[in-house]
Amino acid sequence: MRRSKAFKEAVGQTLAELARRGVTIAPATVEDTIEQKIRMVASHLGIQERSAWRYFDAGRLAEGLAQSAQDFEASSTEGDVGQAPMPPLDNPELALILGSFPDNLASTGGDLYATVLNACVNAWMAGHLHGEDGCSGCDGRRSTSGHDWDARMKALLQMQPDVLKWLDREQWTAALQRNGYGVTRR
Repeated sequence: MRRSKAFKEAVGQTLAELARRGVTIAPATVEDTIEQKIRMVASHLGIQERSAWRYFDAGRLAEGLAQSAQDFEASSTEGDVGQAPMPPLDNPELALILGSFPDNLASTGGDLYATVLNACVNAWMAGHLHGEDGCSGCDGRRSTSGHDWDARMKALLQMQPDVLKWLDREQWTAALQRNGYGVTRR
């Protein structure tokens, strides 16, 4: 589906409509949403995906995406939900995670996917979401049991992340390339 002319035009039209509304959403997110919507329409109507394109409206999709982004921002009790505060630069866990990145990249033979995944897992294990890292950026914003885990998970689920997709190396690499990034070894 993603290689079809209709899909590429739909992405371009939707991004243009979003830009007209002053909303910035990553192209990969727009692509995922369009693919999901076309498949849903085809399944619901019992038609082939290529026939579902006649029901696609870039303006309506852009309006829905813009409204979702606005609703998400408005529903947040904290202005920076989803944005972890930067721990102090002398934080030993941060130093360990950042410092191991180049070494891990070399030890994996330049495998950026494995290296980034390793850094993400180590950051997760550092316990920031639970408030166990003593981050000064969270002082006064965390309960005795850490951050409000339920609120954080609800916020993340509203974004509808496809976790398994991002654990697939080919999907991750394709997403990097779609966003204009490439990895070359020197």
